[in-house]
Amino acid sequence: MNCVDCADIGPIEDEGEVRLRACPGPLTAAIRNAGYEVYETGDTPFILYRRREELLKLVELLLLLLNTAGPQPHDLSLCIKGKGGSGRADRWLTPEQLTVQFSNEHLVSIIRGHDFCSHLQPIVDFHEEIVGFEFLLRPLPHGNHFHPYELFEIARRTGFHSFLDRAARISAIETSARLLPKGIKRFINFLPSSIYNPKYCLTHTFEAIRRLDQSPEDYVFEVVETEQITDIAHLHTIFAEYREQGMQVALDDVGAGYSTLELMSSLQPDYVKIDRNLISYCDQDPDKQHILADIISRAGVFGARLLAEGIERREEFLFCRSLGIDLGQGYLFGKPAAQPPARFGFTA
Repeated sequence: MNCVDCADIGPIEDEGEVRLRACPGPLTAAIRNAGYEVYETGDTPFILYRRREELLKLVELLLLLLNTAGPQPHDLSLCIKGKGGSGRADRWLTPEQLTVQFSNEHLVSIIRGHDFCSHLQPIVDFHEEIVGFEFLLRPLPHGNHFHPYELFEIARRTGFHSFLDRAARISAIETSARLLPKGIKRFINFLPSSIYNPKYCLTHTFEAIRRLDQSPEDYVFEVVETEQITDIAHLHTIFAEYREQGMQVALDDVGAGYSTLELMSSLQPDYVKIDRNLISYCDQDPDKQHILADIISRAGVFGARLLAEGIERREEFLFCRSLGIDLGQGYLFGKPAAQPPARFGFTA
């Protein structure tokens, strides 16, 4: 099962055609006045290009025409079909998205080629025993370097965020199956905005878990940090689909940014991950201690497990333990790495 947004991304060929959708008559006339032949032999008009440079100039022209068209909004989108047939026959992108793609071909190539891997960061209980790992996207050992945030930002701006988010989830599942014994929790991030229809968009995730003979109850899917949540009802639907498949869900960065206490109470996740800024020097800060007490009280109403993120000092660890917080994560216990730490009893 595949949808256009999650389908593989083909390269832009050096020769082909650009199909135009929602291109009104005045815009078509302006394109022709600029010297381009617009063919209208089918339902969708198209323009031929013979070199990538021509394609880039065409996209720049379309952006210019749209920006000077006045206040009326335009929904123009483009579909590039290479002469060899490997283009995006069904993937429609805006001129802005294509411009970002042209100017960030290095990062788009990494996204398109799945040139990344998953690293693991330990999650411990307050006996300091590893009970799980969070999986984080990282460059391949000998591959091209990138910053994960930058890669996801380019994916968002080019319309490839659903493709990358799904590929990252599959990478994490495959890595966990290879490296971890059953019974260890695997925390995997997801972007709510990349999941349009949970019953459809999450099919590949669930199939990967079944294909690799993994236990659904070992998986915890968490709303990725920095993701601004605007559609709470949609996120409820996503959470319900994960839970229907026997998995659990987590809310990240609670107490800071977009993950407000009201959102936590509304979603009632299985795990509440407390923002690292609240944890840093919480043993010395009465204001932070007040917020932590509020989070603990509210999460206790629906029985969520609490996880303190970003623990770097033993004093933070001991203070969080004294409050009754269940789990901890941070450099005190280990940085993200390609292999689980042998000193905790794991073997590579």
